[in-house]
Amino acid sequence: MPPVLVIDFGSQVTQLIVRRVRESGVYCEVVPFNKAEAALASGPPPRAVILSGGPASVCDEGSPRAPAGVFTLGVPVLGICYGQQTMVTQLGGRVEASHDQREFGRAEIEVVSQSPLFNGVWPAGVKDQVWMSHGDRVVSLPEGTHAIAISGHAPFAATADEARKFYGLQFHPEVMHTPRGAELLRNFVQNVAGIAPDWNMKAFRAEAIRRIREQVGTGRVICGLSGGVDSSVAAVLIHEAIGDQLTCIFVDTGLMRAGEADEVVSLFRGHYNIPLIHADAVDLFLSRLEGVDDPERKRKIIGATFIDVFDAEAKKIGDAQFLAQGTLYPDVIESVSALGGPSVTIKSHHNVGGLPERMHMKLVEPLRDLFKDEVRALGRELGLPPAFVGRHPFPGPGLAIRIPGAITREKLDILRKADVVYLDEIRKAGLYDVIWQAFAVLLPVKTVGVMGDGRTYDYVCALRAVTSSDGMTADSYPFEHAFLARTATRIVNEVRGINRVVYDVTSKPPGTIEWE
Repeated sequence: MPPVLVIDFGSQVTQLIVRRVRESGVYCEVVPFNKAEAALASGPPPRAVILSGGPASVCDEGSPRAPAGVFTLGVPVLGICYGQQTMVTQLGGRVEASHDQREFGRAEIEVVSQSPLFNGVWPAGVKDQVWMSHGDRVVSLPEGTHAIAISGHAPFAATADEARKFYGLQFHPEVMHTPRGAELLRNFVQNVAGIAPDWNMKAFRAEAIRRIREQVGTGRVICGLSGGVDSSVAAVLIHEAIGDQLTCIFVDTGLMRAGEADEVVSLFRGHYNIPLIHADAVDLFLSRLEGVDDPERKRKIIGATFIDVFDAEAKKIGDAQFLAQGTLYPDVIESVSALGGPSVTIKSHHNVGGLPERMHMKLVEPLRDLFKDEVRALGRELGLPPAFVGRHPFPGPGLAIRIPGAITREKLDILRKADVVYLDEIRKAGLYDVIWQAFAVLLPVKTVGVMGDGRTYDYVCALRAVTSSDGMTADSYPFEHAFLARTATRIVNEVRGINRVVYDVTSKPPGTIEWE
């Protein structure tokens, strides 16, 4: 059992709770509310529990509840939004639906009582900004609980039962719009729960190597190497644990950025001397994608073709019992919703599922407890080149989902050239490490242009660049106009087939970072 267990009621930002706790140096995991009771019974109790927000109303019959045993463990409990409301309800207080006292977005709270939860953050009497997202509100508290903060529409914006160390927040401390929220979560896990901040990548590396050796023993492992940061870090970590018992298979789909296939082969064969099979399947992928314009069909064809090629190469190895994947914690969490059924599918994932069932192999997923930035930190700990570890995220289906509509070799060549120019300008401006992700998109639109004295009828290129801390939410990067004009001029002049460039300023949500 991890030191801190987050019980998820279906909030869109539950992952952020986990991230903020880990950022404070304390290890934390999440479990759906309907599996929490079994998780708590599976071993020693956690040292603290956090109840997440969620879309349900505690006023509705059959709405989710925390396992009653959470409140008898004798450990601190923090309820956030819905988590506060179900805790209050389960302990004897009352929550009401409110149609005219709702709070969504930024709000101001006033601290009315000092509490260990607020130590060093908010003294009594101070007012500060938080982020609210609730319609229901607490109207009466359980015995032993009192208000420690109020807001205009929430008389119990923060509550405390100091004797039992039960705390409730109607606002969301995990989001960036509550500027001091991360400090509150750190206070809860370190000061209230007394957990030492001793979780870091050095400790994770040692533990992960121990687990890999214990799981694999003398068996052989094959790893699907995509060339991205996740699978690369997984491969280097596994190789450190078991050496030449690992063989990597790099399936060249023809959908990578310029020069990446050669870079992957050089890094792993040359620098790390890791056994690597380079399967050139460019013609196969492009033939199966010919004429396909639906984004989900493209993803499924790419995933299925990858499995076919990988399986064929794996059979040549013959005696591998384990399959390694670079699955990350967000993939694990998002694969099953907190309410017990499949979550709403925005886009199908490239990593989870498929290969293990087909190949009847046991999975080795050493990164499945990590977020993306934690994987980068582990990569640096393992000594991977900083420029490689720091590369912007790249989707599993590659450039196929940066070409809306049907894919052709010509379009791929055009897009690669435009992407090279765009990223070159970003690096020259010193912005590459400031931006979370930047890329070009080749639109299925042609427009009239003029070059010299001639008429052109060529493609439109869209540029995308976002800032984000985790990829869950994102804002477009505010380039200066001079940068965009300079980049557009270079792309139009240097990339034959493009005569117009536009910039995407959509945030996530409502948009996604990738276009497909």
